[in-house]
Amino acid sequence: MTTLGENRRLPHVQIRELKDDYCEFLLSDTDPSVANALRRIMQVEVPTIAIDLVEIEENTTVLNDEFIAHRLGLVPLVSNAVSSMTGVFETAGESGFMDVEMTLNVKCTSDETMEVTSNDLQLDPNHPEVCPVGYSHDAFDPEKKGILLVKMRKNQELKLRAIARKGIGKDHAKWIPVATVSFQYMPEITINRALMDTLSEQEREDFVKASPTPVFRYNNITKQVETDHIEQYHWDGEALAKAEELGKPGLVTIKERQDMFIFRVEGTGVLKAEDVVITALDVLHRKLYTLQTSLPEQDDVAPLPGVQ
Repeated sequence: MTTLGENRRLPHVQIRELKDDYCEFLLSDTDPSVANALRRIMQVEVPTIAIDLVEIEENTTVLNDEFIAHRLGLVPLVSNAVSSMTGVFETAGESGFMDVEMTLNVKCTSDETMEVTSNDLQLDPNHPEVCPVGYSHDAFDPEKKGILLVKMRKNQELKLRAIARKGIGKDHAKWIPVATVSFQYMPEITINRALMDTLSEQEREDFVKASPTPVFRYNNITKQVETDHIEQYHWDGEALAKAEELGKPGLVTIKERQDMFIFRVEGTGVLKAEDVVITALDVLHRKLYTLQTSLPEQDDVAPLPGVQ
């Protein structure tokens, strides 16, 4: 029996750049539906930790309770311990914990304006690893000033309790682990050599200069137009317009490859960029596995790639 997926290659990932807050990789041998699914999962289905409940005991600042609660919810929290937490809609495990309690108790006693930041939060002694990104008690460290919550004048006071919980971006944007995540189609540029040979050297140089991005170059030795750094092509259409101007409409063919994508992931600091990608791949795999096991057993249905 021959299945539909016998000759299909599995998706391939090539890491190009990897930092704590940035990841760039090339995803190939797949289709746009998978690429877009991975992008959406990285945005809204990778779990993180964020402040979800705020109980305010005293607030005499210029900001109302709801405004302060909203600002606290958007403070990014280091979420390395998220895998050991239990979400509100999940079944509690034997070692899983649900709530991380933080407190804030500040009062301005001087005549100068006091800035209350995320560094003023008192962490949960049972889970000190859950803290605001860049958290520091060193008020003289210029690199770690904290995230501004509110400004206070003399005799103003703010006292509250904040509960941080596990969640995903589908529930609220405060749980989104990335600042941006995008992918672009890898351009495929083909030069019609027969038409290019009909152009003079000056016309070839003019054609190369017409593109605002350096995807074309003129080789002074071979006297030929070559492609270089094609992924920098911005789909501006200038090269195609120049070919029309020269009377050679088929001089170059530019199209988007449907099986190769360049991903760029920029994290917020709550998780490393690589952890966001790995977790997203795991979520996608579980979704495919669930779909595979839910399909009726049929001889003519190809197995989903990468799912066993």
